[in-house]
Parts: sequence; structure tokens; C-alpha cells
Amino acid sequence: MTLTGGHAIGLEAPYDHQVPPSLLPPPSGHPGKPPPPRALGLRNDVYRRPLEVALDRVGIARGWKVADIGAGQGDVSVALAEMVGREGRVYAVDSDPAARDEVARAAAARSQVVAITQVVEDLRLPELVDLVFCRFLLLHVTSPALAVDRMAQATRPGRFLVAQEPITSAGRVGGRPLSMPHARHPDVGSLLPALVRDAGLELVDSWAEAPAWAGRGPVGSYLASLTGVHPGDEPVVLAPLVTVVGRRPEAGQAPQ
Repeated sequence: MTLTGGHAIGLEAPYDHQVPPSLLPPPSGHPGKPPPPRALGLRNDVYRRPLEVALDRVGIARGWKVADIGAGQGDVSVALAEMVGREGRVYAVDSDPAARDEVARAAAARSQVVAITQVVEDLRLPELVDLVFCRFLLLHVTSPALAVDRMAQATRPGRFLVAQEPITSAGRVGGRPLSMPHARHPDVGSLLPALVRDAGLELVDSWAEAPAWAGRGPVGSYLASLTGVHPGDEPVVLAPLVTVVGRRPEAGQAPQ
């Protein structure tokens, strides 16, 4: 990703900036439900809040079968494994064999994580799952529509797909727009609700959210961790992340 003003950034990199504890929301939870992912290794993810909301929205619970598509280094896969417990299952899927090895190392103590090397357009899981999750995936694939269709077909009837994709050009540094010239579909987030609907899923929820800051702070430091150059006192709005929660209809039920 590059700024039209010349700064280079890349949202495809892992989100590993340390957020100061004073900036974190207070812990929350519900009796009988697993803790939110910020207590499970995602507290340093600047896009963590929409993921927390989405997982709470679908009611993820112990025993669930989950697929993390485009798992990368496995940080989300590991967090999901903590949420579903040892009686659950997490399929960490990535097209890069090196990513499979990264996931295997990250999840070495969690037998419920299974690392799989597949491209999403050819997705074939050992079983239908309760939740399919992807983030910053569709902007890189050849056909976002085909990818969403494959993920929808991997979901059990009555269960959920959560997809999170950016609108890159809406991001700003010092008022200048961002771009990602090496991504096939850098603004695919703007199409995401329709892609999920057209895959035959019922839209449960959909929204966009962008981390923003001015001067020294977690957002500027995150940007610096990707570029090697801190934006200084310039205001930063990272690419808005569109989150869509879709539900596969039960057998014989048409999407609403």
C-alpha cells in the first residue's frame, strides 16, 4: 500500500503493535460465554474491536468448529482455539505452505488447531463448520465472488460467515489517500455486503470501522511498524475495515 504523497504502507502485514493498556477498553464478558479475544492474544491488533464485536454477535462458544481462511501466522487461529476449547476445532487455512508451518508453531500446544494448505477458491474442509472467518483476504484473490461462495458452502446451515475487508482508498495520512497497487481488489470492502448476500447468505450485520489518531499513539506507531517511517504529528486514518456477518439459511429456507 502506498500513499499518493509517497509513504509506503502495507495492510497485508501482521498486526502486532503494542497498544498501551490505558487505551484498551475495560474487560467485559457474559456468564457462560468465552472471554472476548482481547484477553486471548489479540490485544495488540489495532483492528481488534470489529473482530470482538463480530464474534460476540455470532455467539461463538466452546465446541464450535471454525475455519480461519488466510490464517497467516495464526494469531487469530490461536485466539479462536482458546474460545472453542479442546472440544472444538479450528481449521487454519492458507495458500502458503510457510504459513501452515507458522500456524503449527504458534498452535503447538493446541491440538484443536489443524493447519491446511489450500487456496480459498478450491476450499475443501473435512467437515462443515459453525463459523468461517476471513480478514484482508479477498483483496488478494482472483475472484472475490468465487471465494465468498466457497466459504459460504463450507458453513453449516444456520451458522455464520464473518468477513472483514478494507476500503483502502478511504484511508488517509495527513489528508492524503492511501492506495495498494499490488492488491487485485484494494477496495473490495465496499462490495462485501453484496458479495455475502449474492453467495446465498442472510445478512445479519454489517458495518465499517477505521482506527484513527493524530500524533504519537498506537495508530501512528502501527503505521511506522509497517513503513519504517513514523507519520509524526500528521493525522492518520487507517483503511476502514468493513465487517459483514452472514448466516447460511437452514435447509429449505430462503435468505432474507
